[in-house]
Amino acid sequence: MRLAGKVAVVTGAGQGIGEAVARAFVREGAKVVVAELNEETGRAVAESLGDAGIFVRTDVADPASVAAMAEEAAAAFGPVTVLVNNAGVNVAHEPLEMPESEWRRCFAVDLEGAWHCARAVLPGMLQAGGGSIVNIASTHSFSIIPRFFPYPVAKHALLGLTRALAIEYAARGVRVNAVAPGYVHTPIAEAWWATFPDPEAERRRAERLHPPGRIGRPEEVAMTALFLASDEAPFINAECLVIDGGRSVLYHE
Repeated sequence: MRLAGKVAVVTGAGQGIGEAVARAFVREGAKVVVAELNEETGRAVAESLGDAGIFVRTDVADPASVAAMAEEAAAAFGPVTVLVNNAGVNVAHEPLEMPESEWRRCFAVDLEGAWHCARAVLPGMLQAGGGSIVNIASTHSFSIIPRFFPYPVAKHALLGLTRALAIEYAARGVRVNAVAPGYVHTPIAEAWWATFPDPEAERRRAERLHPPGRIGRPEEVAMTALFLASDEAPFINAECLVIDGGRSVLYHE
């Protein structure tokens, strides 16, 4: 029970990576708050976790919604000791053709949402003398795909937020790290493949891009987040662990 006694908030836990993180945390003894905007998926995941999980409808782009979620989490389980900032949106445009509203939507969720959540739980962590924040970044945090703007800009900034908070609060027992998944088999990936004339062919193409010949699984990202959230990583701080099967260091196919 590697997370016994810990209370975790996992944003965007209604599906994909967030759901896998929530399930892994409960298996290891944590109480988990499923902080999800989609009430149907969020409630279904929380109910499947039994007494160890609750659902709180949360819009991470809205500071008031996040503050209310943090209060409800503390009332249900006690002070939050782990935060996984997983909620995010893919926003992809050619830069000069991008509507201003899309820039704002991307940063409101992918960057500001992580800050809203960290700001809401940090006081409790500092008062308790410690805690762990894990930001789900992306290989877009250090690599660029053309016409996928401004998503990588927000993810680059998320690493900056990770490092700044990690250094700021290290001496007070709070660790802040990130994980950077590459291509992962999630409902978002399946929806992307569905936009192609041959979705199965596009899936196979994505798999061939990676040295292991496959893409990642949500559970593999979840186990890395679990490690960083646990007491097994007490001296890992301000780091970003890459989970992409080696794709980001491949020179060429």
